[in-house]
Amino acid sequence: MLVTGRFEDGSAYQVRVTGDSERPVIGSVRAAALVELHAGKPILLSPAGPQRTVAGDDVQAVRAVLGRHTTVLDSTP
Repeated sequence: MLVTGRFEDGSAYQVRVTGDSERPVIGSVRAAALVELHAGKPILLSPAGPQRTVAGDDVQAVRAVLGRHTTVLDSTP
């Protein structure tokens, strides 16, 4: 999955969400650090749920972290 977005400070990023627990995102060190920071914590996959624990091999949970903590502009499978 390719995700393009913007951090709160306006910095843009584009990452590939890999589904690999060792390297969940490729393309932005800052986005990778954000995902790592939230690993093991619960997150809602959508505003109404369901809730999952963030894991690097869970593409939907990684995408949810990016969506919750940044402005996602585009997301393609």
